[in-house]
Amino acid sequence: MKEQATLTNTMAPNSRKTEFFKGVRDTLPLAIGAVPFGIIFGTLSGSAGLPAAAAIGMSVFVFAGASQFIALGLVAAGTTWPMIVLTTFIVNFRHLLYTATLLPHLQRLSGRWQALLAFGLTDETFAVAVGRWQSTDASPHKKWYQLGSMLFMYTNWNLCTLAGLTAGRLLADIGGWGLDFAMIAAFIGMVLPYLKDRPNICAVVAAGISALLFHGLPHKLGLIAATLIGIGTGVMVETLAKRDTGATAPTAGAERREIDPWI
Repeated sequence: MKEQATLTNTMAPNSRKTEFFKGVRDTLPLAIGAVPFGIIFGTLSGSAGLPAAAAIGMSVFVFAGASQFIALGLVAAGTTWPMIVLTTFIVNFRHLLYTATLLPHLQRLSGRWQALLAFGLTDETFAVAVGRWQSTDASPHKKWYQLGSMLFMYTNWNLCTLAGLTAGRLLADIGGWGLDFAMIAAFIGMVLPYLKDRPNICAVVAAGISALLFHGLPHKLGLIAATLIGIGTGVMVETLAKRDTGATAPTAGAERREIDPWI
């Protein structure tokens, strides 16, 4: 009887609270890594001519680190707001891939849950949440895991923005310290783990070369061009690879049938 009770407790699904704090725990290393970038965003916003209230509002309502950094550069360059919106939209195009991956799990949720989790879908939260959603256990509260990760990252980013704004006011000429290089290093670190197959490698190489070639275009148009070229190259290479695989598959099957006609 005792063994049966132990087995039942082991198989019982996690509670909402348990899932929530598991999401927080698993996101902790990524949140620590994001601390310097939130601070850098806050410190550089002043030198870019962005008022403190606007910087805080961007972190509160936009909550997208890469887009905020890019928008900051565009604001400093005096770019018009339609171009800023277009550029950040293209930069965040990767979220469509995140959505496609999570859609089989999130489509069963209510509209409110979908909107809430979509707002907080950062790179870090996706990295931990996708593994939880794809796990084989029958917990009905996996959405609380993603919510815990999202709220932890959200709180962390906004507190770091405030810290950066405070540091920017206390320390003179902090924008000239070269802290923005940390953002470049962070993006390199985020890209490297994805260089595991030919489409991703070709996409990164094409985007990098294009970014160098079109760097001199006004209003950061070179970034948009590099993004589109990188995406197009990756899709083309992947399509050609699938076509080659599909063309060779029947041949391999035919050879197998010739060796053993009973298969």
